[in-house]
Amino acid sequence: MPLAGTLATTTHVPGRLFSVNTVTAARVPGLFARNERVICAFDTEYGPLAVILVGALFVGSMSTVWAGDITPRWGRRPSAIAANARHIHLERGAEMGRFNMGSTVILLLAGNAKWTDSLVAGSSVHVGEHIGVASAENEVHP
Repeated sequence: MPLAGTLATTTHVPGRLFSVNTVTAARVPGLFARNERVICAFDTEYGPLAVILVGALFVGSMSTVWAGDITPRWGRRPSAIAANARHIHLERGAEMGRFNMGSTVILLLAGNAKWTDSLVAGSSVHVGEHIGVASAENEVHP
């Protein structure tokens, strides 16, 4: 978890399993929107946060700590994943999910953030690596 948050929803979106390497990403239009995804929405003190697990070739197996294995699923439409009807709150740095082999995570933050200067398009980010500082929506960074 990049920030402490309370789970709002989990949605499985079926799709393809294209490789997410640089070459394929450049050649397949909308690759990250076409691949299978698990969208995890959280409420945080900094506003809404989405952590999107993107499946890929050989990485169609995704799971969360609250729902267990989510993929592979069958069906062609997005489906909500029940959180076992319990309050799910994860602290910053806690494990929230995993891939069978590793893939891509898309992080969307509605609030403001000051990203680390070394974080540029195409950068690889590893678990535990500092990527920036979040602030509430009404705070302004210099």
